[in-house]
Amino acid sequence: MVSAGEFRNGVTFEMDNNLWQIIEFQHVKPGKGAAFVRTKIRNIINGSVVEKTFRPNEKFPKAHIERNDLQYLYSDGDLYYFMDQETFEQMPLNGNQLGDALKFVKENMLVKILSHKGHVFGVEAPNFVELEITETEPGFKGDTAQGATKSATLETGAIIYVPLFIEQGEVVRVDTRTGEYMERV
Repeated sequence: MVSAGEFRNGVTFEMDNNLWQIIEFQHVKPGKGAAFVRTKIRNIINGSVVEKTFRPNEKFPKAHIERNDLQYLYSDGDLYYFMDQETFEQMPLNGNQLGDALKFVKENMLVKILSHKGHVFGVEAPNFVELEITETEPGFKGDTAQGATKSATLETGAIIYVPLFIEQGEVVRVDTRTGEYMERV
């Protein structure tokens, strides 16, 4: 059991016969009245996001999430194929089962497949990946305002913002949890 006072980002729990994951949380202690926890939670099964408040002493059963390491092989239309490294068994998954994390994953990369009671609901990419910039505008000399950025398309098709000095063909490190540029490689 997990109480609402122990909520943290990424915690999964069962409520109303559904599986929920905490996206954001905030403990609020108003001057008047009782404290409460304001959350933004995502339904793992259908992907809907809801804002909900809880009393800190409310308890929910913690959901056991299985994380299996699989290798991403390729995509064929709306199906994505993964392979178990030990049994070499291939697993096709539908694109809407996987969520947004796949936009930073390229072929032959190891990922974690998330499932609950045999039902696959998502993919966890490595925290940091190194990807090549396939398309970006050229940076202009003298255009050096503090923290200026431009959009860049990665080899996987994802679009991120990078500093002006980054050029097409360079390899960059990306934080997959936030989708932010980290550094040049």
